[in-house]
Amino acid sequence: MLTRNVFGLPSMGWRNPFADFENLTRQMDLLTNAMYGRPGARLMMPKVFPAINITEDKDKYYVRAELPGMKAEDIKLEVTGRNLAITGERKIQSEGENVRYHRREREAGRFSRIVGLPGDVDADSVDAKLVNGLLTVAIAKSASAKAKQIIVKAS
Repeated sequence: MLTRNVFGLPSMGWRNPFADFENLTRQMDLLTNAMYGRPGARLMMPKVFPAINITEDKDKYYVRAELPGMKAEDIKLEVTGRNLAITGERKIQSEGENVRYHRREREAGRFSRIVGLPGDVDADSVDAKLVNGLLTVAIAKSASAKAKQIIVKAS
């Protein structure tokens, strides 16, 4: 007998729609237990660096990126079309050769992040400042991206 599942699709009887995910979770737990010797340990996903926020007002888009400990000369910005590319190199002072880490989350090295902007921009009107590890990039909207107020005439 053909029945319908909770999504209204044909099925051959009741089946837990999350069974595959639960099975995958169990397999990942076994894998991380074998790798790290801790039951239930989860693999850490790489973090996106730098973390950003994008906002706008009527004239500009603002991209704010967290770049703690970096210097302005270590950051390169490039605007192409509707994209802002943030690249650089994060340098962290060496802890020494005989140091044993218990946890290591701060990484050094080159990074690159391309951020899509919501509208057309004027690439010739970009201002960037780095203050206390917070990079703020103000990018002027192009004339076509700015909202235009239309006056309604009475007849």
